[in-house]
Amino acid sequence: MHISARGDYAVRASLGLAAAYPAVVSAAGLADEQDMPRKFLEAVLGDLRRAGLVRGQRGVDGGYVLTRQPSEIMVGDVLRAVDGPLAEVRGVRPEEAMYSGTAEHLQQLWVAVRAAVRNVLDEVSLADVVRGRMPAHVRRLTTPPAAWQPR
Repeated sequence: MHISARGDYAVRASLGLAAAYPAVVSAAGLADEQDMPRKFLEAVLGDLRRAGLVRGQRGVDGGYVLTRQPSEIMVGDVLRAVDGPLAEVRGVRPEEAMYSGTAEHLQQLWVAVRAAVRNVLDEVSLADVVRGRMPAHVRRLTTPPAAWQPR
C-alpha cells in the first residue's frame, strides 16, 4: 500500500488536532509540531475542511478544530478526504475492474486487498493512535517480526 505525502500530512495534522481537541490549533502550530511545510499543510487542511472533518476558525485565536470527537474519526476517513478511495486499480474501484482469461479472478483478489486495508484504517480512530491503543486485531498484525521487515 502506498501512503502519499498528502495522506501522511493529513493524518499527522489530524492527530495534532485530536490531541488538542476541542481546542483550536493554528496551522502554524501544527506545521511546527510535525515539521511540515505550512503552505502544503494549509492545502491539506482545506481538503479536510471540505470533507467535513475539520472546521476553520478565523481571527487572532484562529485555526482548526475537528468537527467530531477524535474517537469518531477513523484514519480511513482522513485518507479518503485527501486521496480518494483507499484502493484503486488503474483508476477504478476494485469491484469495477473486469478481467478475462487467466486473470478473470483477479478482481476478487483486489476486493480482498481493499477489505483488508479497510479492516485496519476504518477500525482505528484518531483517538486510538493518539493514545497508542490500537484495536487488538491491529496489534496482532504488528506482532510477527516479519511485519516489520521490508520486502
